[in-house]
Amino acid sequence: MIPQSKIDEILQAATIEDVVGDYVRLKRRGANLTGLCPFHNEKTPSFSVSPAKGIYKCFGCGKAGNSVNFVMEHDGLGYIEALKSLADKYRIEWPQQENVNIDQEKALRSEKESLQILNNWAAEYFETQLWEAEEGKTIGLSYFEERGFRQDIIKKFKLGYSLEGWNHLHETAIAASYNEEVLVKAGLVKKNEQGKTYDAYRGRVMFTIHGHTGKVIAFAGRQLKKDDKSAKYVNSPETLLYHKSNELYGLFYAKNAIRQNDFVYLVEGYTDVISMHQAGIENVVASSGTSLTENQIKLIKRHTENVTVLYDGDAAGIKASMRGIDMLLEQGLNVKVVPFPDGEDPDSYSRKVGAEDFGTYLKKESRDFILFKVKLLLSDVANDPLKKAQVTRDIVESIGKIPDGIKRMAFIKECAVLLDMNEGLLITELNKTRNDFLTQKEKEWVPTETPKVSLQDELKELLKDEPIFEQERYMVKMMILHGHKEKEGYINTAHYILTTMQALELEFEQEAMRLLVDEIKFMLQENLPLSAAAFINHSNPLISASTASILAQQNEASKKWTEKYNVPLISPEDNYLEDIASNLIYLEKKQLEKMEKLATEELKIAIEKGSEEEVNFSLELIKLLKEKQKELSNKAGIVILH
Repeated sequence: MIPQSKIDEILQAATIEDVVGDYVRLKRRGANLTGLCPFHNEKTPSFSVSPAKGIYKCFGCGKAGNSVNFVMEHDGLGYIEALKSLADKYRIEWPQQENVNIDQEKALRSEKESLQILNNWAAEYFETQLWEAEEGKTIGLSYFEERGFRQDIIKKFKLGYSLEGWNHLHETAIAASYNEEVLVKAGLVKKNEQGKTYDAYRGRVMFTIHGHTGKVIAFAGRQLKKDDKSAKYVNSPETLLYHKSNELYGLFYAKNAIRQNDFVYLVEGYTDVISMHQAGIENVVASSGTSLTENQIKLIKRHTENVTVLYDGDAAGIKASMRGIDMLLEQGLNVKVVPFPDGEDPDSYSRKVGAEDFGTYLKKESRDFILFKVKLLLSDVANDPLKKAQVTRDIVESIGKIPDGIKRMAFIKECAVLLDMNEGLLITELNKTRNDFLTQKEKEWVPTETPKVSLQDELKELLKDEPIFEQERYMVKMMILHGHKEKEGYINTAHYILTTMQALELEFEQEAMRLLVDEIKFMLQENLPLSAAAFINHSNPLISASTASILAQQNEASKKWTEKYNVPLISPEDNYLEDIASNLIYLEKKQLEKMEKLATEELKIAIEKGSEEEVNFSLELIKLLKEKQKELSNKAGIVILH
């Protein structure tokens, strides 16, 4: 459990305008800042940041929250991860966990910080050699330009060059006071059997690898000379910063585009990602030449559930990589594929046909993976029944890994036609495969942390934007803003509202409002101070995000009240008690309208039954409810703001 004092310390340092400003170009508009929303595609700014309240709100897609909520949503992190990310950014000491060796914790933190500082330096070093050293310009820069990379793209991805000499980086780093032990751990230098130190990436062009938050975590060096004894790529070793199976190359640059398009292209290599960016397609990541891992798939799922895999034009390679696709299906992702002509890959084909035709090709050739797999495997079957049986089992096995039962049956229907087989037979095989699969998963299961659910998905569900909830949201807003103020005969204004609503038997129906009201009740019981900051900076991200959403709403007159009741506008800041009283009248009136609706339904039933007594009772009740509603309408004296 993170102490609230630590959360407050982090939020005090991580001001909303500073955090959001790292991702969004903000412009001043009155007391607030505006910009293009990073969570959906828009041309006219609807994204607003309030430095005074410490919140953001997009009036286009509805997303809202404080600094922590923003990092959670933008970087796909959990609450604690987002807090820790901000703590690291603003150099705030993270609280020690119980039962952890403090000295060991400090040592690990120190090593991690040293690696980060060294990586930042190394990225600049490799860039400098590429652009300023004669060898770098002649060999490294020429190579990238021959690949067709523009200079702005080369700089964007921080591509670089490592000089041919044995220890140029090593000597430069030591001269800059970097520790040799850390240089070795980072994989920038190596030691031979005789203990002699040498540069790890000699004579290679360098690809800088960023983590999903943008920090430099590793490097990959590609050889340019033909040498069978040397690997084509040399990659950073596993470190405290870098775990290859947990990273996707290009994700930092792709996050916004993935969310805006709600799908991601998955490619194999670094140059595929870079070429696609140059073609104007930014929602792309690479598995960096390794087999797709479960952690990488979970990382994708934080940002989208739709994946399009781009295959090199090689049938054998496609078949070999299909296991990774099955893993995507198993995680519930929707998978499409785009195959390229023989001998082509995303990098070579985009250079061959140009950006516009490349984008057109991707859209035109995109097809569902299961159906693509059926056609691909059937192409080798000919008239061999044994091969066809094996293909059928292979296809059904892939379908069996899809968690959604409706999707499974839809694919079975399609595949029955393509395979020219009885649908019932495929269903029988599917059930067998599915049972085997689930049995195996049970054997492999080990307890893990609860899967992360998107904060904004939860918030969207809690804050369903229905007009009937407007006054509920406004009443909670009044309690958050004015609940701490005095009210004669009550503990405070919040106590007055809750007590009055209880007496009138009025309840909050919207789930998010009930969540906030429960917190208000708890704070009253515990005699804790009520304030907007306490809710905005709450340790429950749903409470902070819900608060930000309702506080960000502009104060404006309700059309229903101005048109129907012709009553004057009074600002809640000037006369909030009268405004609250008016809102209570509206809520009571809404409850009477519901009762009238129920009574009307009862009247219909009574008429059908032919019961004169019940009919008369329902008519009298409806009459009384209408009179009470009229009385409340006449009683209303101010406009409801929302």
